[in-house]
Amino acid sequence: AAEQQSSSMPLFTIHNQRISWAPLLVVGYLFYLLLGASVFQLLEKQAESHFRDQFQLEKLRFLQNYSCLDRQALEQFVQVLLEAWEKGVNPEGNSTNPSNWDFSNSFFFAGTVVTTIGYGNLSPSTVAGQTFCVFYALFGVPLNLAFLNQLGKGLNCHLITLERWMQKPGRAQVQSTFLITGTLLFLVFPPLVFSYVEGWSYGEGFYFTFITLSTIGFGDYVVGTNPNKHYIPVYRSLTAIWIVFGLAWLALVFNVGADMMEKFLQLKWHKSDLSLAEGATIKLEDEPEQPRIHIPG
Repeated sequence: AAEQQSSSMPLFTIHNQRISWAPLLVVGYLFYLLLGASVFQLLEKQAESHFRDQFQLEKLRFLQNYSCLDRQALEQFVQVLLEAWEKGVNPEGNSTNPSNWDFSNSFFFAGTVVTTIGYGNLSPSTVAGQTFCVFYALFGVPLNLAFLNQLGKGLNCHLITLERWMQKPGRAQVQSTFLITGTLLFLVFPPLVFSYVEGWSYGEGFYFTFITLSTIGFGDYVVGTNPNKHYIPVYRSLTAIWIVFGLAWLALVFNVGADMMEKFLQLKWHKSDLSLAEGATIKLEDEPEQPRIHIPG
């Protein structure tokens, strides 16, 4: 019994290691965050310093051109501009700018709340609006998740039906069709529209598209906010509908990517366990049998 127990202990330990790939995922996740922080700091910190110095230089030039103002008055005016921007009022233009809270813009804002995008360029300023926003999101976010889940299942079923109709069965082909079609509809063509309407470059439109559909929503680029452009009334409402379908597609893509990554980690860890098991088995076979001591009863 003792001999049998000694030969089974390495296998028991290795068997436990087969399900301990989670620490590897945690380490990889933290490493990815540290890598991102380092790269963003390297790319953006110097540009931020340049823009800050340029802004201070522009303020000095402004004070030199308008000597009737002092620095304190200028800083107060800058603070007024910042508060106006935080309240959703664009400092450009005049009082004839369209309202941020007409029905089209309000519909777009409601969509950014339940989808958790939250651009940050517009938010309720009244206590009643803030209170309603809390409860609206409390029930709207789960409703949106359920809706996107059903929408994603429906899209997947339609793709499988299309694949069968084309007489090309196969899970891999279905996923390829789903990926290519969704990429064209939600990531490639929309930036062309946004570039034409908003005056952005294609790269800026693509950046806005992905940041929006991934629900990151920085708010540095938002459609329909340029006071110097005339938008059709349903422009932002159509954009909100595009966001809903794009969210369903990109969520499925992220789920497939997460499943593939987990399977890859489990496979690599399982192969490592198998190699350890083979090494332990060979080591046990090579070890000479220990002499047994007989203790008479």
